[in-house]
Order: sequence, then structure tokens, then C-alpha cells
Amino acid sequence: MPLSEIQPSLAAELCPRWDPRRQACVPALTTAGQGTSVTLVDALRYADELLGISGTTAGETVALLEYLLAVCYASQTCPATVDDWLDQVYSGSPLTDAADWLDSRPDEHWNLFHPVEPLGQNALLAPYLDEHGAGPAQLVIEHAGDYNQFFDHHHLEHPAPLPADVAFRAMLTQHAYGPGGRARISGKETLGPTLTNLAAGRLGTRIRVIALGETLGDTLRLNLMPADGVPGRFNRTWTVAPQPRRGFLAKPSGRRVDGPADLHTVLGRSILMRPAVTEDGQPAVDRILLAAGELLEPLAAHHMQDAVYENAANGTAKPLRPSASRALWREAHALYAAVAERDHGPDLYDRLARLRGRRLNLWTVGLIAKQTTVVTWVSDTFPFVPGRERELRYVAERGSLIAEYVASCLSRAAYVAWTVTYPNPKPADKSSQIARFDAQPEHWAHTTEPFHVLLDDTAAAEDDGQVDAALVGYAAVLAEAAGRFLRNRLDSLPANSRGYQAQAQAVRRLESDLTGPKAPDELKGDRK
Repeated sequence: MPLSEIQPSLAAELCPRWDPRRQACVPALTTAGQGTSVTLVDALRYADELLGISGTTAGETVALLEYLLAVCYASQTCPATVDDWLDQVYSGSPLTDAADWLDSRPDEHWNLFHPVEPLGQNALLAPYLDEHGAGPAQLVIEHAGDYNQFFDHHHLEHPAPLPADVAFRAMLTQHAYGPGGRARISGKETLGPTLTNLAAGRLGTRIRVIALGETLGDTLRLNLMPADGVPGRFNRTWTVAPQPRRGFLAKPSGRRVDGPADLHTVLGRSILMRPAVTEDGQPAVDRILLAAGELLEPLAAHHMQDAVYENAANGTAKPLRPSASRALWREAHALYAAVAERDHGPDLYDRLARLRGRRLNLWTVGLIAKQTTVVTWVSDTFPFVPGRERELRYVAERGSLIAEYVASCLSRAAYVAWTVTYPNPKPADKSSQIARFDAQPEHWAHTTEPFHVLLDDTAAAEDDGQVDAALVGYAAVLAEAAGRFLRNRLDSLPANSRGYQAQAQAVRRLESDLTGPKAPDELKGDRK
């Protein structure tokens, strides 16, 4: 008999327990530089003795941070005003009240495998779990593959158990970042036709920015926004809520978020996990159901205080999205603009700009998906020094502009090599033939490190002269590398008159473009 058909009190006794407050599930790094894994309670209680947390992926780390922030809000261990926020950040106010609140919650509320109120899950799926469930790989965003899951994905049936701590972190990541698509479960045979429609998670289509401090406690305090006494619900389980959650017979309208604790624990997926044990007797999950979750109204600006905005083609400002073709560092100017332009009201960047006498890092994370298939996680870290945001924005803009210009020079040089090498080309072959000589991929891969060095030098600079010198040095590094990358591409030319001519003209075109009248001044520098 399935647990769902047993009397709840008896089912609770038969069901195994796994409690993230008592079981180590947060990968962390101590201030002594040692890797460890701690419970949710200890992550908060000893937050200032931990350098930070580090999940298997950047998205998993963000999901864990979101959950710890939610506990801080729910326990009202958070600032009420901006002045309170400044006091807590400067004083290093401990997070022990949040740890005590979490530790004092009823044990039955924090059981991942509770038969009626499973933590973070939807117990309404219980009657269908054995027949319609899949292997636990479906729970892990990077392992599921195409989220149009009516296709025949044999790997999802693999029964290898997933340890409970891994499953817990994967569940949090699904709630925050789950891609859009179609679930494997049949709505007609279960709870309703809309059960199979997977909406993208609230962070799945934009860049999330986290202010990183010196310790985990510092990071949490930096990212706790003033809650004004209204933390909102903590979404502990699908079956317990102030108001009924969505049904699955018809597409519901989105619900309004009622506070930051609610925001950071939104159940973006209906998930149910079947408990099992590993070969060494540890709690695990061997089968899961994953289906449609909560839908939200469009979030108000105060619920997206970290968002970096860019102008869309129609002129409207939209949150910056991750891109498979454009690295995050190429958008650093937009990040610094969010701090430098102080006309967008109170948000994360407005608060960070008020800090003085310290340096921190801004960590950007995004999930790239092509339609319903996850491609990769992207992340990058950018230095920030309050009071130097305008200089950082300037060098980010100039650095990106210089990199774009060098890329265009490489493209033109490749075209010159192509015209000489292929005097009578077939139109269908043109793109691949030009690509043979185009060193832009090497240029973009190489520029990442010099760009970050430029930002670090600017953050440490004491005057504008040092900033200008850093830009000239950065431009020289890019120009020298561009010449090397082009020559490497041209090495494949035949050792004959045409090959020598193509090589000479392409190199000459690159050099003239890098120092020509249209080149950024920094590229002309010492190369005149």
C-alpha cells in the first residue's frame, strides 16, 4: 500500500526522515581554507566562520543562498531600513537569531520525505509517483537534457539513487531556475491537463547578481534588502499555504508575491521524490515526479533589486539575459551603470554605493537554454569599490569598445586574405572560407583575462592617470595578441606567391586598421 493511502499519523512513522537543518547539505569553505559541508542551521550560526558556499554549479550556489536569505527574512533577521542595513553590514551583525528560529521549527515541518507535507514538494502527486515517475536524473537541471520530455529519454529512467543532500540542492535549483518545456507526466491520467506545462523559473531567464563579501555572513548581510516588517510567507511545502495554491485543470493566473521570504522560496515546480537508501545505507531518492509549479504575476521592481537592465529593440528596459554568443564581461558596463546612475530608486546598487572604505565583488550568474534544452551555466565576477563606480563604468565601456574594434579589424583582415586566396569562390563556400582566416574566436577567448586585469587595476587606481595607463596597456595586449592570432590562422596558406600575397596583405590591413583614424585612441598609444 502506498504511503499516500495510509493514515497520516502512521505514515509519518513509517516514512524515513531527512532534515536539512540537522543533516549536512551546504557545501562550504571555512576561513581556514578547508572544504566542509554544514547543515542549514550551522550555515547561519557560523556564517562568519565560513568564507562562502559552493554548490556543484553556480546556479545551485545561488539557490542555496536564496534559501538562506529566505530564512533570514522569515525569522525577521533582516534590516528594516537602509540605515539598519548599513549598521548591520558595518557591525557584522551575527545571524544567530535566524539559526535559532530555524532550529526551533517543528521537526515534522522539515522532513524531506514527510508523506503529507514533504519539504519543498507537492504531496498531491503521491498516487502517481510509482507509475509515472522517472529516475532522479530528471531532478538535476544539467542531467535532464531536453525539457520537452515527452521524447524518449532513456537516461531519465536510470534508477541509480541520488543522495538526499544532492536531491535537496537540486530541488532548490529547479524551483529557482527550472527551464520551460513539457513534463513527462500525463496530465490527463493524473491531476489535470496543465500539470505538464513547465514554466521557466523566476531566475531562469535573467542574470542574477550577488554581492560577495569576505565571509558567508557578510555576503548574506550585503544581499538582505530592507523588508519593512513584511517578510511574507515561507513556502515550506505545496500542501500548506495561507491561500490555496494553483490547480491543474486550467491554466491559473499568476499570484502576487507577498514578501521577500515568499519570493526566495517560490515553488516553481511541483516535485515529489521517493525515498530510498544508497548501498552504504544513506538516505537517497530513487524516483521523482516533476511537473508544473507556481505561476507569479510580473514581479515589481522592489522584488528584483539586483536586476541589471538593458534597452530592448523597442526601447523598453528589460533585465539583462544570459547569452550563448556574448560573454558576461562584455556587459560589465551595464552592471557598473546600475551603480553609477543613481536615478533608479532604492535597490541593491543604491545601497552598495553608500558603503565606504571597502572593496567587494559582484557575482553574476545565468542559465543559457536553447529552447527547451539547457546549454550551460555562465558566471563571472567583477570588482566593485564604492566611490569608484564611474571610473569602473568608464573602463568597462572603453574596454568593451576596444575589444569590439579589434574583433572587427580581424574580420576585415580575414576578408582580405579570402579575396586573394579565393579569386573565383562559389557563393555557398564564402562563409566557411572566410572563417578559415577569421581569428575572432581566439580574440574573444583571450580578452577575458586582460579585461578583468583592467578592472582590477582600475579598482586599485589612485588617480585618473593610472586608469588611462591601464586602458592603454590593455589595448596594447589585445593588439599584440590579435596579430599573433591572425598569423596563426594564415599559417595554413600555401607556400607560393598567392599565399605570401594573401598573408602580407591581411597582416598589413590589420596593422593599418589598428592604428588608423577610426581606431580608439588607446590603440594608437605607443603604436604610432
